[in-house]
Amino acid sequence: MEQAANLKQRLDLTRETPLFYRVFAMIAAGMILDAGDVYMASAINSTLIQTHFATLFQGSLFLSAGFLGLFVGSIAAGFIGDFFGRKRAYQTNLLIFGVFTILGAFAPNIELLIASRFFAAVGLGAEIVTGYALINEFAPVKTRGRWSGITAVVANLGAPVTLLIATFMIPNLGWRSMFILIGILALILWVVRRHFPESPRWLLARDRCAEAETIIAELEKNGSYERENKVAPAAKVETNIGRGLFVAIVAVSAVMLCQYTFTSWVPTLLVKRGINVVHSLSFSTIMMIGAPVGAIIGASLVDRIGRKRVIAPTFVITALLGLLYAHQDSTVGVLIVGFLLTTGFYVLMASVVGVYMSELFPTYFRFRGTGYANGVAKLLTVLTPYLAAWAISHVSPNLIFYFIAALALIAAVVVQFFGPETKQKIIE
Repeated sequence: MEQAANLKQRLDLTRETPLFYRVFAMIAAGMILDAGDVYMASAINSTLIQTHFATLFQGSLFLSAGFLGLFVGSIAAGFIGDFFGRKRAYQTNLLIFGVFTILGAFAPNIELLIASRFFAAVGLGAEIVTGYALINEFAPVKTRGRWSGITAVVANLGAPVTLLIATFMIPNLGWRSMFILIGILALILWVVRRHFPESPRWLLARDRCAEAETIIAELEKNGSYERENKVAPAAKVETNIGRGLFVAIVAVSAVMLCQYTFTSWVPTLLVKRGINVVHSLSFSTIMMIGAPVGAIIGASLVDRIGRKRVIAPTFVITALLGLLYAHQDSTVGVLIVGFLLTTGFYVLMASVVGVYMSELFPTYFRFRGTGYANGVAKLLTVLTPYLAAWAISHVSPNLIFYFIAALALIAAVVVQFFGPETKQKIIE
């Protein structure tokens, strides 16, 4: 016990080293694939329908199969990572994703494509669970929030990069080329990650101190924050699994539902306001510039002012901006408020999904906790298009923004009153 406690303290105080940077690079590469694949599916789906490879209903099934696979993968990764090791979960998911994505490229009909998409998404669903949790476990306590936030910033670059590639490849090489490209990249990364180190925190939780010490020694090569700055060891987070699950599920679901609902439906809502389709897509693109801006803001603030001081106020601001957007009639107002609203969503993506979620759980439950939170959010995301379509057709498009505001306010209250502050604190 004394040896394990000493090793944990050494790990908490490590500075960034070449090993840590390699770990970060491999995690960031996987997160880019994760983000890129989701937007790739949307781009391909429209082509499947236009080329009559799929009907509108089959196209919906194609997308739904992806969300269902993400749910299954999130839950499975939690169990594999907690019981059999982070490395095993992290390697298995990429192999599944890469193989079934390439198989999808050669699917002769939509039925087999849907099946391939489901199994590929099972592998992909593990990436967001393992990625953020792993950077949390390898990063020094002093800069953990910064590195988790940077991971979120990098992950959000996958969307515009993928859409740019898809704009060139799909018209010239066909939709199957995108599956081949993404699948090959996933398999290359799988090969590179064969040498990914096991999480020393997981090894210590399993009393495998000798293996953990070898990795910690590599992570200590650039010294210690404590020895350099002569500061006292950081305080510990009082983790509680029940409370952690409650806060994580509410906060993550609110972030994903608000962000997905707005970004998916804003072009349609703009058309409803009399803005033509071409202009609505241009407006949506301008608003999406707020995504990297918001992620950078979130990543910059979480270690400076604290998790709760970023998350709870941003939820409140997002709720107010959602209500304000519902009453915008001018083009300038739509653009400015829409940009600010998108920025708010991605401040939350970086701070909640990228940083806070993984810090709410102890090491032995971290992968399952983040898996459950992501899984519930994915299931709820499947249902939101039906609510949005019903609101637009039968009530008022503004109901979508009232929905966003209500979710954001509920999440703000939950984080403020039930969530622990985890800034630069040790997590067991």
